[in-house]
Amino acid sequence: MTYSTKTPQYLLLLLGLFAFGGGAFGQDGTSQALTPGSVLEQAPATTPAANADNDVATALDSEAPPVDGVVAEGAGDPALGKDIWKTVGCGQCHAANMKDNLTGPALGGVQARWAGEPRDHLYRWVQNSQKLIGSGESARAIAVWNEWKPTQMSAYVNLSDGDVEHLLAFIQGVYTGTYGQPAGIGPGADVAQVEEADNTWLFIILGVSLLLLSLILARITSNLQYMVASTEGGAPARRTLVQVLTSRGVIAFAVFALVVLFGYTTVNHAIDLGRQQDYQPGQPIKFSHETHSGVHEIECQYCHDGARRSKHSVIPAVNTCMNCHRAISYGSKYGTAEITKIFASIGWDPLENAYIANYDQMTNEQIKDVYSKWIANKNLTEGVEADDIEGVVEEQLEGIEVALTNEYTGDERIAGPIEWTRIHNLPDHAYFNHAQHVTVGQLKCQNCHGPVQEMEVVYQYSPLSMGWCINCHRETEVQFDDNDYYKSYERYHEELKAGVRDGVTVEDVGGLNCQRCHY
Repeated sequence: MTYSTKTPQYLLLLLGLFAFGGGAFGQDGTSQALTPGSVLEQAPATTPAANADNDVATALDSEAPPVDGVVAEGAGDPALGKDIWKTVGCGQCHAANMKDNLTGPALGGVQARWAGEPRDHLYRWVQNSQKLIGSGESARAIAVWNEWKPTQMSAYVNLSDGDVEHLLAFIQGVYTGTYGQPAGIGPGADVAQVEEADNTWLFIILGVSLLLLSLILARITSNLQYMVASTEGGAPARRTLVQVLTSRGVIAFAVFALVVLFGYTTVNHAIDLGRQQDYQPGQPIKFSHETHSGVHEIECQYCHDGARRSKHSVIPAVNTCMNCHRAISYGSKYGTAEITKIFASIGWDPLENAYIANYDQMTNEQIKDVYSKWIANKNLTEGVEADDIEGVVEEQLEGIEVALTNEYTGDERIAGPIEWTRIHNLPDHAYFNHAQHVTVGQLKCQNCHGPVQEMEVVYQYSPLSMGWCINCHRETEVQFDDNDYYKSYERYHEELKAGVRDGVTVEDVGGLNCQRCHY
């Protein structure tokens, strides 16, 4: 019979499909990469990966209490050094294994690289690098400065020579493997980010395999039905491929597959809603975080002061901008073009150095008249050719109107708040409190928002996914010692004293409970 001769071929094909499919899905395409922090040497994030000899400035928290005042060279306590590492957030820019270059270079071997100079130079480098460079006493310090200027290391005069020795002992211990596990994850440290591999081709192979399997099974079923009918003495007719594909079973399977595909696509898009990584929209005013936070070193919480005391970090009001721009009226990059938008929003007359009375009642044309005079006078003062002034004024007035009005919302007035474009947007069912992380957890803004001080235009740095948050809670240690809030965790305190555990993570104190974020 036809069926009996073809059956082995079908079986061999089935076995081959299952073997191929199983092999394809036995792979794991997930990888992880830590995003680091800073301590003794720090390389700019925009530079190529530095080699181990690129000692650049680091940041030890100037408020960290000294651990010890006098410690002999090489006699530091790595346990105390670990506490300093965690407390000041050294893991922000440096790899916890002391061997890999991340935002900052690998710290392993830093003592050897400074061995050609007095030990005091290494202490002074950590405590006040610019003073050491300026003294001209350290060739090593000058070489590092020439390599990485204008990046500077902040001065941390509160750290004693002993503190630095303890920290160096911890770095060396982790680097050589003679002391514990690296403690790069702590307050101020960044968290592991998961790189999701693209497995699209695997799903295509699976889909094609299942389709072929369905066709084979349908053909087998047709042959079996033909055999049964022939055995019973009937005159059966073989079904064509078209009849098989249009049968109720195949149609039902196709509908089911479409429902699954639609559901999968809908859920994935819903999860990504409002939190697209690398999203970088333009803003009505070309505000440069690189200039304000990087060059001028304005603290993030000076403008986003809600981050330390409330759920929201808040977008600063124009009054906050005016604290500086009452005195700074000409930008280093855009001149009057962008700063005048701030003035026009709030009604500040830079020619009179005063707020305009009844500004909210003025028409757009009256407002333009005020600022056309200011733009012309200021640009003439700054050396713009007189023949070019009229064009500059027209261009900047048009820019003011475009930035401060919105045809989509019906806002036709220049006077009023600046409508910034939102970048970070968690779904409503996810609860996040800035104060809880910034004030209590002592995390740096860069942990979630990346190196904002290097961004000309801000973008969404982190994925802000549920998995990303959970991974942070699993790895980040809390400030457990000397914290009255955690006194009730007696077992953890006993285990810390006994040396059973090195620290307590957010996960240990309930940080992965569903109701913490979804209540």
